[in-house]
Amino acid sequence: MQDSSYKEQVAHAFDQSSSTYDRLGVQFFTPMGNRLVEMAEPAAGERVIDIGCGRGACLFPALRKVGPRGHVHGIDIAPGMIDEARREAAARGLRNIALDVMDAETPEFPPRSFDLAVGSYSVIFLPDAVGALARYAGILDHGGRIAFTSPVFRAGTFPFLPPEFTPLIPQALLEHLPEQWRPEALVRRFNSWLERVEDLVRTLERCGYTSVTVTDEPVRMTALSSEAWVDWSHTQGMRLLWQNLPQAQRTELRARLVEGLDKLSDATGALAIDVPVRFVTAQVAH
Repeated sequence: MQDSSYKEQVAHAFDQSSSTYDRLGVQFFTPMGNRLVEMAEPAAGERVIDIGCGRGACLFPALRKVGPRGHVHGIDIAPGMIDEARREAAARGLRNIALDVMDAETPEFPPRSFDLAVGSYSVIFLPDAVGALARYAGILDHGGRIAFTSPVFRAGTFPFLPPEFTPLIPQALLEHLPEQWRPEALVRRFNSWLERVEDLVRTLERCGYTSVTVTDEPVRMTALSSEAWVDWSHTQGMRLLWQNLPQAQRTELRARLVEGLDKLSDATGALAIDVPVRFVTAQVAH
């Protein structure tokens, strides 16, 4: 699959789910975004770019940190996400914020435009993520920093989901995914530089960063019910699987997930699962 086709699929998937993204009774991206901003430590008056901002899980916490003298610029390839973030910004009466539909792989900003770049579950999914990281180093000012999150990749587990999900998703169903999202392609693409901390550090240093810190920390994912989680999974990256499955397989997978997740629920039917997340921070070398 060509990069253009891949990006079109991703943009379409998130555009279609933008109105319900990170909603539907599930909390994960918002607490993860809040924690990333805490680690990134935006200072009052700083200029921040949010890479793949979605509906604003990092965007709005960062804006609170930089205050009225600061500025936050969110970019996302999905127009629906930008529309939702704009509506939220308008409802809050925010002025020191900009939002643009943009391919985050090729940021269209002059050198030294920002003091901090953040990207929660976004940067690493770019087709040329390593090249993009180098480009962001170029648009960060002296002393600039980058902070992003990634799944904790481990051989033998289903990527992007807690280990509890691995036995619930039959490998045969994954053959319906676009080629670049099948397990063997994901291992080649992500594990090769993200699985081992030393590989990740070396990659960032080659991209123009220093003082790299890698912290693996769980983020609590909560859902009102197993069915709420399955409905929510149609609004994030797993949508690419759902929309490529034939109807019979969609029905089968939904039943398997609900049954399996019911066993992990509490007496009220609610779910609370710790998701391993990798938090990465670094400073530009120039």
